[in-house]
Amino acid sequence: MNLPIDFSIEDVQNLADVRQLAINKVGIKAIRHPVRVKDKAEGVQHTIAIFNMYVHLPQHLKGTHMSRFVEILNANEREISVESFQTILQEVAIQLEAQTGYVDMTFPYFINKSAPVSGVKSLLDYEVTLIGEIANGKPEVKVKVLIPVTSLCPCSKKISAYGAHNQRSHVTVTIELKQFMWVEDIITMVEAQASSELYGLLKRPDEKYVTERAYDNPKFVEDMVRDIATAFNNESRVKSFIVECENFESIHNHSAYASISSEKS
Repeated sequence: MNLPIDFSIEDVQNLADVRQLAINKVGIKAIRHPVRVKDKAEGVQHTIAIFNMYVHLPQHLKGTHMSRFVEILNANEREISVESFQTILQEVAIQLEAQTGYVDMTFPYFINKSAPVSGVKSLLDYEVTLIGEIANGKPEVKVKVLIPVTSLCPCSKKISAYGAHNQRSHVTVTIELKQFMWVEDIITMVEAQASSELYGLLKRPDEKYVTERAYDNPKFVEDMVRDIATAFNNESRVKSFIVECENFESIHNHSAYASISSEKS
């Protein structure tokens, strides 16, 4: 049972601040909450998201109301849906009386993939983030997806009598959409531009296939971001994007990295 609130207790964070310094972002970080997301194949997935929630704090206020962020999460649904994300973003600005608010939620998203030869099925997880910002009542939402792939070095293939070094790579795309787009469609577009995609489970014929596919499809980190950017430029549902690729080099103790961003007209 909730006890009555004693409003005679002084609200220290609501006092004035004399230092005349606004705070860009203040709020709560890394709070977990159940979420429900659309699944192209199965209809819906139930998972756990990590939320970060912030507001801009004007220079004259000492602090923000931290408890209100948690109240907003729990006031919506036991399981927050992607569709209610924009509502939460708007509620943050209203309840915290802020001109600018920020909410992002990161969750694992699973796709049941079939191996390329044997057809054996296994789950592969991807990291998905919804990034929301609201300023003066205008919300903006972007989707960010981290897709693990395989890359094989063209130079290594060219100069070697046999073999070529390859590695796992992380492609991260941050997209603002004009209209709805399945997470699966975004992932498929990215994986199509890699040397090879990844699978949770492979039999020997599948391993042979992905090894040879990567060898026949070598890509520098520069090739990957350019090819993915080209695909997004040709996708009418995409308004703007950032493509990042990091290759965890198998013959170096450092990574190779490239990035392309674009605001489409």
